[in-house]
Amino acid sequence: MTDSIDLARQVRSVSRLTGEFTLRSGRTATEYFDKYQFEADPVLLDQLAERLAVLIPEGTEVLAGLEMGGIAVVTALARHAKLPTAFVRKQAKQYGTARLAEGAEVAGRRVLIVEDVVTSGGQVVLSTNDLRKLGAHVDHALCVIDRQEGGTQALAAEGITLRALLTRADLDAAA
Repeated sequence: MTDSIDLARQVRSVSRLTGEFTLRSGRTATEYFDKYQFEADPVLLDQLAERLAVLIPEGTEVLAGLEMGGIAVVTALARHAKLPTAFVRKQAKQYGTARLAEGAEVAGRRVLIVEDVVTSGGQVVLSTNDLRKLGAHVDHALCVIDRQEGGTQALAAEGITLRALLTRADLDAAA
């Protein structure tokens, strides 16, 4: 448990900002977790990935990181999990391969969505639906931080179980 508290303290220390911030949902918040700060710290990111690896559901065949923050997390996680990785765009590019998911093939495989922070779960739902259209079997998502603002419930409504390394409550308790 001490390790979890220490890890939450480290994440909070490097990524918690105060002020006035407009969230993706359009709401205004006085606190913001700048996820790119823990993703840019190679030592902390590696510690997070090592802890995330034990949360990967059995039977997972491909890790799928969501653009943009999920890409750093999934790359670090793949090193520990030794699983192939797909990098999922918000929309397919219009040139070259014109693919939505780059890297590992997802069709017919059990795919785990990997995201850095989940708030409402909106992007996870959109990307899961896109991956399912490509033939991926997706029923779990994994994130570093669950902000506990409805994402778990929104994902459950789509048949997706969210596993989180840390929650907003963990970060608050680490203050």
